Amino acid sequence: MSALRIDVHAHPWTADYLDRLEALGKTDTGTQRGIGAGATGAELDHRFALMDRAGVDLQVLSVAPQSPHLAAEAEAEAVAVARTANDAYAELVARYPGRFRAFAALPLPHVDAALREVARAFDDLGAVGVGVTTTVLGRTLADPLFRPVYEELDRRGAVLCIHPAGEGAASPLIAEHDMTWMVGAPVEDTVAIMHLVLAGLPARYPRMRVLASHLGGILPLLPRRLDDHLAFESPQTPELPSIALGRLWYNTVSHVHGPALAAAAATFGADRLVLGTDFPYEDGEVFVRAVEYVSESGLAPQEATAILDTNAADLLGLSGP
Repeated sequence: MSALRIDVHAHPWTADYLDRLEALGKTDTGTQRGIGAGATGAELDHRFALMDRAGVDLQVLSVAPQSPHLAAEAEAEAVAVARTANDAYAELVARYPGRFRAFAALPLPHVDAALREVARAFDDLGAVGVGVTTTVLGRTLADPLFRPVYEELDRRGAVLCIHPAGEGAASPLIAEHDMTWMVGAPVEDTVAIMHLVLAGLPARYPRMRVLASHLGGILPLLPRRLDDHLAFESPQTPELPSIALGRLWYNTVSHVHGPALAAAAATFGADRLVLGTDFPYEDGEVFVRAVEYVSESGLAPQEATAILDTNAADLLGLSGP
């Protein structure tokens, strides 16, 4: 496959989108505002200039963690906001097909509506996957409620991209001690993926391509421990966690920490890692370093090249220029 450098972890949020979520009761949109995440000409020019510096061809856009996950009484609003987000992303992709693709937002936990949006996103809008947060209004992603969505993604061989919800892993020991994102986010990644693993979902839906954020949290350090604890702690699990984790993909967002990347490559295999930057949170020189560090982390050159330039295209079913 021809080289195609794809950043699978990048965000845009317009003020209008965030305003709509706030009007529906979301109160945590502050960290998405005023950071260059919009779609104005100046913001896009800055984004494209950084991509050029780092040799990034495409970014895959996602609204998470500001996903349109709204309660039962707000189903119509959740559907409307999801459609608005997906239409806006499709318009950006159409305007800049050499720069963008998109993960579709889903109006979960409203499964029937989410299935309709899955069909629209893939069949009409050209989405390359769907994005969800690590929990949905307190529900684990392993909740049987969501099985129809996974069945459809499995049927399509589609990507399910999982991003932290930014809830401090529902722990006051995290959220009330100023660690919601620095510690809470990788904990959420870890717990959400383990919920799927212990429920046997990677094996049940082998064609659904699960993409975890932030190298899977602390999962690169845990496979032996998980396997050893399975018999007495979760004996109903249908396969060893080390095997299930090998079915997934992981993005390289680690805030340029080479040892973490090396551990993930050693644990999961470099072929399961794909480039991510977390733009605009990693901006300027940090954005460039988020790409360059892959080649400077002690991996074999062919492993670094695959992570940077071929793995994501294979995952997403895209071809090089």
